[in-house]
Amino acid sequence: MDGENVNSVIELRLPSRLGFEKIAMSTASSVAKLMGFAPDRVEDLKTAVAEACINAMEHGNKLDESLIVGVFLSMNETSLEVKVLDTGTGPPEGVHTPDMDKKMHGEEASRGMGMFLIQSLVDEAEWVSAPLTGSYARLVIRLNKTED
Repeated sequence: MDGENVNSVIELRLPSRLGFEKIAMSTASSVAKLMGFAPDRVEDLKTAVAEACINAMEHGNKLDESLIVGVFLSMNETSLEVKVLDTGTGPPEGVHTPDMDKKMHGEEASRGMGMFLIQSLVDEAEWVSAPLTGSYARLVIRLNKTED
């Protein structure tokens, strides 16, 4: 890598059919391993990517197999970013920051638990609503994660 700023992108186009999230999981796992992530971080990433893909397939694309879920893996020396795009309008307002306490006490809908799970597994997670161009989840996992 000669010390230069290497930034490579891998793109997947998956049909909105449950089961195809495994292709994204496998690809993310392979990339993370090549980058030198620890095995437990690779497992965290696989779970987060699978959940983001399933959300995109079910909620964004309504399991319409003619609609594509795009998965973009961007890597550099310090992190791996995964964007999962769908054709939906994004999560409803207020779901962007799941409140686990409210969910546990029935004060908030149980939907969005996947988003809470994703946030707990990666270093950065955001959901962008862009109905005209496609909404997406953006996940970032850093190679040298500092422990709290």
